[in-house]
Amino acid sequence: MELKYANEKGVLYLVALLKEHGIKRVFASPGTTNLSFVASLQCDTFFEIYSCVDERSAAYMACGMAAETGEPVVITCTGATASRNYMSALTEAYYRKLPILAVTGTQNTERIGQLDAQIIDRSSLPKDIATLSVDISRIHDTIDEYFCQLKINKALCQLKRRGGGPVHINLFTSYNRNFSIAQLPPVRKIERLSYDTLTNMPEMTSGKIGIFVGSHNDFSDTEVEVIERFCESRNAVVFCDHTSGYYGKYKVNFSLVAYQKEATYDLCQLDLCIHIGEISAEYACIENLKKKVVWRVSPDGEIRDPFHALRYVFEMTEIDFFNFYTLNDMTEDTTYWHECKETYNRVLSKIDNLPFSNIWIASQIAHKLPSGSALHLGILNCTRSWNLFELTEGVRSYSNVGGFGIDGGVSSLIGASLVNKDKLYFGVVGDLAFFYDMNCLGNRHIGNNVRLLIVNNGKGTEFRNFYHTGSLFGDLADKYIAAGGHYGDKSHSLVKHFAEDLGFEYISADNKNEFLKYSEHFIDSNITGKSIVFETFTNNMDESDALLAIWSLEKDPKSISKTLKQKIVKQTRSILGARGLAIIKLIMNRK
Repeated sequence: MELKYANEKGVLYLVALLKEHGIKRVFASPGTTNLSFVASLQCDTFFEIYSCVDERSAAYMACGMAAETGEPVVITCTGATASRNYMSALTEAYYRKLPILAVTGTQNTERIGQLDAQIIDRSSLPKDIATLSVDISRIHDTIDEYFCQLKINKALCQLKRRGGGPVHINLFTSYNRNFSIAQLPPVRKIERLSYDTLTNMPEMTSGKIGIFVGSHNDFSDTEVEVIERFCESRNAVVFCDHTSGYYGKYKVNFSLVAYQKEATYDLCQLDLCIHIGEISAEYACIENLKKKVVWRVSPDGEIRDPFHALRYVFEMTEIDFFNFYTLNDMTEDTTYWHECKETYNRVLSKIDNLPFSNIWIASQIAHKLPSGSALHLGILNCTRSWNLFELTEGVRSYSNVGGFGIDGGVSSLIGASLVNKDKLYFGVVGDLAFFYDMNCLGNRHIGNNVRLLIVNNGKGTEFRNFYHTGSLFGDLADKYIAAGGHYGDKSHSLVKHFAEDLGFEYISADNKNEFLKYSEHFIDSNITGKSIVFETFTNNMDESDALLAIWSLEKDPKSISKTLKQKIVKQTRSILGARGLAIIKLIMNRK
């Protein structure tokens, strides 16, 4: 029989990535659940394989080889107690920081505890036998393929991380008897680089470069300065939202542009995306900025890949990274940033007559908030709506995007407001988020520097937006999905009495005119005698229509042609009937 690779995707990806990472030495112990892996290694002359029946001895032999060579060594065995025999040597490897990769074969983990033979539970390992343990399960689709490669990369990178140590991969097998795969599949290698590798850093592309900033602690002046110099030397821009905390020269609030569903922009085609910060609420740029390659920069060095395009993780400070990649003989070039700004301003200028909604409210006052104030945004609808518009320079914004839950937005606002009683703290939350957290307004430490805006649509309007699955149910969604009708069902007196009884000034608006009447008072830079609660009453239809309008401000010619065709078809159907419609369609579809 000619030796070829096993037809098991998990095995194929593991073998391919071992080769990409240059890991070639293997100690193989006999067994059936690791047979597909061992046979696939055996057919590839890249690997240097040694046989050892006793798993305990095999693991200690690997320790000796790893200590001698300084390179990772693979050990592999079948399931059941064979894997238990690795534990002594892996303990040795843990305390000596030896890079041993233990690959244990496994059947379906669902069979654990069902009295099936040779099925033991490896889901919980002693803390001192592996620095990381991952499961490579059955692969069904492209999403599974992606996460399989991500986990394998993470495991292989861990072998040398922070001095090194043992790592465990629990590799599923289907006992596939097909060994006919002649070539390994293409895989994406992820590497981790640290500060001590600054002399051996990858070359940076010369194409479109964007820095994407997730939620981030306040940037120091030095951090802003090095990022600005990098942008000038590389013609790069900084894509961020209001939770990023970045306010340097080359910031771009690009959500409004990225949300244009019927338009494409060359500006959105990034050759390199440098990812800093943590979780982001900027869904538009996450989904619609096209990123060929992503480099993540973070002192924690963790492999995090929300864009599914990660190539390198730089375990270092942002200052060290951007200083290294700033060109010394630079000629200042900021054309990319100017193009992004011009595109944003052009799209912004096309906004016209939005319905009364969270988005319309943000469009009216985001740029009028007093400089030096703070803004706390509720998740989803509030962050999405306010990210569309630039804030006044000097306004710092926050949102609870870490856990991304509905709870705690008002409390976070109040907690921040206690730090500086001479500074204004604005908050914008939906009605469900407000009522979830309303008890915080009764805290006796609250001063007169809080301005809370409640957008009350009587439900979780997110579930009624035109694109959301909940919209399929229409008004039926309100009963349980969107949680409509709670908390007084848009009562005009409930929050008023609650707020006033607690010492707040209360104002409200049911429409644009009323909002504009009170908005200047709400955003007045002078701290008044009382904190203010401003309740606005919108409805889910207007909220959804406003979002649809925002997403449709610009269209490509092909999209415009498609829209015109749809209008013609609709009108023709009503005028000429089915036969006339068929004739018109035939004419329109001719090349």
